[in-house]
Amino acid sequence: MLHGILEQIVTLWVVIDPIGTIPVFIAITAGAGAALRRQIALQAALVSAGVLLFFLIFGQLLIDALGIGLNSFQVAGGIVLFLFALTMIFGEGKTEAEQRALSDMTVDDRRTPNPAIFPLAVPSLASPGAMLAIVILTDNNRFSISDQAVTGAIMLAVIVAAYLMMRLAEPIIRLIGEAGSAIVSRVMGMILASVAANAVLTALLRIVTTGEL
Repeated sequence: MLHGILEQIVTLWVVIDPIGTIPVFIAITAGAGAALRRQIALQAALVSAGVLLFFLIFGQLLIDALGIGLNSFQVAGGIVLFLFALTMIFGEGKTEAEQRALSDMTVDDRRTPNPAIFPLAVPSLASPGAMLAIVILTDNNRFSISDQAVTGAIMLAVIVAAYLMMRLAEPIIRLIGEAGSAIVSRVMGMILASVAANAVLTALLRIVTTGEL
């Protein structure tokens, strides 16, 4: 029992990756006010938890009905992350006016995309790998309702850890300043692009060698 719980903790920590979310959070909230950063972090945590809970409850039915495999999810998620990485690398630097506008903006402002939902909640926290991991770890044929409840509690604990790490990113932003944020954005964009490309290539290789989508 304890071994199974530890295995689930490790699996969900890796696929949700709270630490890996920090660079993305810093990059998309560069120039934002402290209140907006807190709001984005909270909403990202809530949305990602909601998405993963949906897959915990209905994921198996959805995946079986659509015939979607892990490799297909990984390819799609890798492509989305790669496109976002390109915007981090080649995006134009923010002017002071744009930074002031972002600081005054609220998450409910419908004129601009909500960074709490994309890319923080999906696909950074609630990644395709996390969705599939939740489905696998709550397989109705192998796990009881109580086992699935434990998995859900572990998943929520990892999301809380991610939220706390995003909150701790604020002093990092104050320390490195606006120029540092721009540098971090581009460097992390390169790293994110590499991770995304690796995810896509790994999934494609499995598709070619095993024939499983």
